[in-house]
Amino acid sequence: MYFTKSLRARNRFLMATIISLLVSGCGLNVLTAKTDAPTLAASPVVHEPPIVDEGIRFVCAPASLERIAAEMPEYLSALGIAAAWVVNRDDAANGALIFTLNTPKGEFETLSFKDRPEFAIRDHVDQLPASNGKTTRVVTVSRKEILLALLQHGRVTTFDGLNCDVDALKEHVELRQNIVSWAENLSWEWPDGGPAEWNTKYWKRGTPLANVSLHEAFDDVFKNQSNYAIGCYTATKLVMVQGVLDYYHRVRPNPAVERLIEERLLFDHDPLVSIEPGKMWEFETDFDQSELARPGKLLKLKNGIAPRNFVPGDWVYFLNTDPVSSQKTGYEGSNAIYLGRNKFSDYYDDNDHAYAYLQKMDEVYQWRNGVFSRSRDADKIRPLTEQEVRHLGTPPANGGILMDIRAVPYFFGRSELPEMQAR
Repeated sequence: MYFTKSLRARNRFLMATIISLLVSGCGLNVLTAKTDAPTLAASPVVHEPPIVDEGIRFVCAPASLERIAAEMPEYLSALGIAAAWVVNRDDAANGALIFTLNTPKGEFETLSFKDRPEFAIRDHVDQLPASNGKTTRVVTVSRKEILLALLQHGRVTTFDGLNCDVDALKEHVELRQNIVSWAENLSWEWPDGGPAEWNTKYWKRGTPLANVSLHEAFDDVFKNQSNYAIGCYTATKLVMVQGVLDYYHRVRPNPAVERLIEERLLFDHDPLVSIEPGKMWEFETDFDQSELARPGKLLKLKNGIAPRNFVPGDWVYFLNTDPVSSQKTGYEGSNAIYLGRNKFSDYYDDNDHAYAYLQKMDEVYQWRNGVFSRSRDADKIRPLTEQEVRHLGTPPANGGILMDIRAVPYFFGRSELPEMQAR
């Protein structure tokens, strides 16, 4: 199910129930396709407009920049990133220090990083809380891959103000890793035409009960997944909230930041509404202009991202640009979280917990051919050529289906976050 902003705006008060009715486009029964990662770096996609600064940028006082320049090599080395892989540029005129991956200027893609032998990337093994006080082993993306992706051409991530230290970068990388960890092994149920299902011990129609903490309510969604039948848009938000909330509760405990996050989530008494900024849905024809300035509770928007450029922990949107099939409720587009290693989230364990980039692109494209079930509509599938896949990976303005926006977490506890706005 790919529940779009326009439908949410009209039915926000019935969100939990309506979401459950739109699950048919969730990517169930997607075909298994071989990865196209080995060919990605050989054919970079031209990105317009060009990005002036790319990679990681620190905009700080001279003393802070000196300290960052001295500490950054140690952090890179700790993650196994060779000094020769990174180029740093001192932009004294703007009080900035920029670190960029030493790849060709026109190379933006990050999907193949795990397959590049020179990077020697290995997965990370995490231990997440499970039911009955136990833990569960999760194989997830490495911090090394996350940092390499942040350094790649195609976008810039800026650290300034209270974020003028290497520890702020470390925290951001760790937070992204925690988001991905919680998205790795999901097996939620889909409502299949019925109402959404929530564990009534903690939730009432998608809203936590007043007598339980947010941490407990969100934890239960992941620890006892069989008690929940939810749609894809809600699933994406649940992962983002859990990844952020759990990070400051368990991974890097910070009661003050955890309290700040809870206050933002409960601002309108509905923690699953307005996680992302309203501007994320500006492309929709019936976009409510009053939403344009509304900030996200937990996420901000990055614009102008180059094609095939993903950082693990990104919220990505694939838009169905076909005028016919996009009118079918639930098939307006696809929300996904990038997991690194050429993997995108699979909330229902329908494709071994993840979809490769090629699979995700093909899934959304085939809707225009009437393929709403990969098994039932198999005879309608029209295989895509490599050239078509590359074209689809560009923004809709260029004829593709991949939006050049990413919803990413704030720098919590360090930056002055935008004030929430009453509706």
